[in-house]
Amino acid sequence: MKSREVLRAAPILDGHNDLPWALRTIAGGDTLAAAGALDLSVEQSATHTDIARLRRGGVGAQFWSVYVPCGFTGHSAVTAVLEQIELVHDLAARYPRDLRIAHTAHEVETAMAEGRVASLLGAEGGHCIAESLGALRALFRLGVRYMTLTHNDNVPWADSATDTPAAGGLTDFGREVVREMNRLGMLVDLSHVAPSTMRDALDTSVAPVIFSHSSCRAVADHVRNVPDDVLSRLAGNGGVCMVTFVPKFVSEERAAWDDDLRAELEKAGKDHRDAAVWAQGLRERAERVARPPVTIETIVKHVEHAREIAGIDHIGLGGDYDGVGELPEGLEDVSGYPALIAALLERGWSEQDCAKLTSRNALRVLHDAEQVAAKL
Repeated sequence: MKSREVLRAAPILDGHNDLPWALRTIAGGDTLAAAGALDLSVEQSATHTDIARLRRGGVGAQFWSVYVPCGFTGHSAVTAVLEQIELVHDLAARYPRDLRIAHTAHEVETAMAEGRVASLLGAEGGHCIAESLGALRALFRLGVRYMTLTHNDNVPWADSATDTPAAGGLTDFGREVVREMNRLGMLVDLSHVAPSTMRDALDTSVAPVIFSHSSCRAVADHVRNVPDDVLSRLAGNGGVCMVTFVPKFVSEERAAWDDDLRAELEKAGKDHRDAAVWAQGLRERAERVARPPVTIETIVKHVEHAREIAGIDHIGLGGDYDGVGELPEGLEDVSGYPALIAALLERGWSEQDCAKLTSRNALRVLHDAEQVAAKL
């Protein structure tokens, strides 16, 4: 299978996977027990991710999200992100033949050459530094190599895509955060942020930025996606947009279906944010109203649009596995990447262009950020 050959030469470097938080949830919030909550050496039904399926999917490097919900603020957010970092280190220690912590582009390449999954850390949500540049520096020292400036809620210094604008993009302190990330060599992740924040960050950053898990707003008009004017700036910045697979982000029809379900639950006095309530609502509504299909072809549309607007050197993949309840047909778990690459090859993509998408662009961005930090 030609897609397998591509992935042997250039394994997937995925921008965002929420397995650490999923394990924490499975362990009932016990972070010390989370790494052992499941045997990840064999296929699991409770997660989208395990080592067996990472291998089948051709994943050679993974940014593990050390995610902290927006309900954690101040010192509790800092504590939670430290716990999540420790959890990823615990996983690497538990599976040393399969996972290797990586801090640099060179260490990623070394892990891949050894046949291990390079394990990078990405902090999701700027609230986890509690407005402290010292905390930001500490996260970098502990191995965090990107920080998503916001999650679903604003932070005092940056606007989120899914909250009411307050800062107007980045504040002066927000720009200081971006400059400090450049100095450290930590990638500025613009997934989740408002377009005004995206533009301010691009105006401020002297290093390449990333979108660790975002798709294209021109293809599906969802606030979590990237507008074309921002995509077009990635060539000048050197950054990458790592296309995500979340159904409601990539399909307007699916987003409308989800909106209708949310309205039904609210009308019934139920909290749609409760995972169990939402899951039950999904099942019940699907029996009455068919869910619009989301497939590999849906994702191909976003990948090809990002290539057209940003350029082949500025695209990647960030599935958001274990961060959502459902994924596209054919991409239900991390073993699905070969099918996506096969679909692109069938559409005339060259092996070289596929390799740029799978990992070479993301590796170049890591290297470039390190070079900028060395100069600063």
